Amino acid sequence: METTRDYSTISPTAKSLLLLKGSTNIPFVKEAAQLMLAPQPYEPDLSTKDLSFWGRLLHFEDRYWSIDQLLADLPIKNILELSSGFSFRGLKTVAQPGYHYIDTDLPEVVAIKKDFVAAFPGKQIVSVLELLPLNALDEAAFRETVDRFPSGEIVIVNEGLLMYLDEQEKQQLCHLIHRVLMERGGYWITADIYVKWDEGKAGLERGAEWEAFYAQHRIHENKFDSFDAAKLFFTKMGFQIDKEAVREHEKLTALPRLMENATEVQLKRMRQAGRTRITWRLKVAD
Repeated sequence: METTRDYSTISPTAKSLLLLKGSTNIPFVKEAAQLMLAPQPYEPDLSTKDLSFWGRLLHFEDRYWSIDQLLADLPIKNILELSSGFSFRGLKTVAQPGYHYIDTDLPEVVAIKKDFVAAFPGKQIVSVLELLPLNALDEAAFRETVDRFPSGEIVIVNEGLLMYLDEQEKQQLCHLIHRVLMERGGYWITADIYVKWDEGKAGLERGAEWEAFYAQHRIHENKFDSFDAAKLFFTKMGFQIDKEAVREHEKLTALPRLMENATEVQLKRMRQAGRTRITWRLKVAD
C-alpha cells in the first residue's frame, strides 16, 4: 500500500485510537494503522502487561461490535453513520449487495479516509458507499445528506459522539434525528450511553494524554448520571429503547489478555464497577 499524503495533521488522540484498535479484528483498522505509520511498519506491542491498555482496547472493541450486533437483525439498507472517525464499518457493509451507506465526519477526517479506502487491498464494493463531510448538528447539511438516500427507512448509527456534546447539543441532535425518523421510519443505534464513574476505583488509569483530552472536551461532565437518567433523557426526546446490545465475548481479542494480566483484586474491582457504557437501538416512541 502506498500513499503520498502527510498524516502529521491528524490529532494525536485520533491517531492513538486508530493505532490502539489496529491490533484487533475490527475490519480494516490494521490496514489503516499501517498506512498511518508508513513507511514505518505497524508493530503493536501485544506483550504489554499494562492493564489500562487492555481495558481501553476491550472498551473500544466492545463498542464497535455492539453496533454491528444491533444492525444485524434489521432489513434496512439505508445507513447513515455520524462522526465515524477512523472506523470502516461502511466499507465492510458495502461488500454486500443492496446497501447505501453514507459515512460522515469532519472534512479533514473524510479526506484521509478516502485515501485509506482507495489504498486498501482486497476491498470489495458492490453497493453504494459515500464518504461525506458533515457537522451532525447542522440541520440543513444533515437533511441534505439524508436526502441522498433512496426512499425507505433509514438507520442512523454513531459511536464516540454524544460524550462531546453538552445537554443542549444532545437535545439538538435528538430533535434532528427524531424528525428524520418520523418522516422516513427506522432506527437510531447509539453506542454512547456512557455513565459517570471513577476509573481509578477499577484500577484503570488513562494517562496524561487521555486525561488532557477528557478535560479539554469535558467528557466526564457530558456523560449521563446513570442509565436511568439516560433512559429518561431519550424518553423526553421522543424515543423508546427497541433493543440493547449484549457483550459478545468471543469477538473481544483484548478480553483474554486483560484476564491474563489482571490480579484477582483488580478483577474484583472491575466487576464491582459494573457496566459503564451500553448500546441502545432507539425508535420513535409509539
